Amino acid sequence: MLAKRIIPCLDVKNGRTVKGINFIDLRDAGDPVELAKQYAELGADELVFLDISATIEGRKTMRNMVLRVAEQINIPFTVGGGISSVEDVAILLKSGADKVSVNSSAVKNPHLINELSNKFGSQCIVVAIDAKKVNNEWVVHLAGGTVPTKLNLFEWAKEVEQRGAGEILFTSMNHDGTKSGFANDALSKLSQLVNIPIIASGGAGTKQHFVETFKDGNADAALAASVFHFGEIDIIDLKKELKKNKIAVRL
Repeated sequence: MLAKRIIPCLDVKNGRTVKGINFIDLRDAGDPVELAKQYAELGADELVFLDISATIEGRKTMRNMVLRVAEQINIPFTVGGGISSVEDVAILLKSGADKVSVNSSAVKNPHLINELSNKFGSQCIVVAIDAKKVNNEWVVHLAGGTVPTKLNLFEWAKEVEQRGAGEILFTSMNHDGTKSGFANDALSKLSQLVNIPIIASGGAGTKQHFVETFKDGNADAALAASVFHFGEIDIIDLKKELKKNKIAVRL
């Protein structure tokens, strides 16, 4: 059985790690390079680094910070924010990223997923999907959750898999920052629909929430931010709890 992964997420704005609730009310959570180094030492399986305002501000991900983070860690590292071309990805992979995450640009130009997976291999292409439940339907949103689309979460997930994505990072906007648990019903449905790994994001508040997303949501990995950034959950303690619940993890 493949080990489930625990992934701290570094949402970065203006060179600092930030965390909000439902994608707004951001507060400072520290220096991303320092945090990345700590997480690599504290048992994280991977890291995700998202330049959350790059798309809204129409600029590229901060390459220098990627270089600095990559120098400090020895675990896989995914970078996203403002990526819209083969050239963008080439620069980030050369700067030390192991994978890249595309979101808004993939919705606007779905063929980009094909291009990237053909050029770099699907194993390093993550498609991030931010979705919100509206009138009982999961609607995909863009630009840091600020722009609703006409896309349905499940149809879009199937399409990105067919186009060559190697992994899906699904964030429930309804659950983000609420610490009320992950969107396990949606995650369970996603895991039945696609054959690529799914990273659960949005809603982590307790160790039990991670147990539930692996058991009930059938997620392959669980991503969280504030519970790790503010010391509410220790990663090794979390992994011990998962192991106690017969969930395979790397300790």
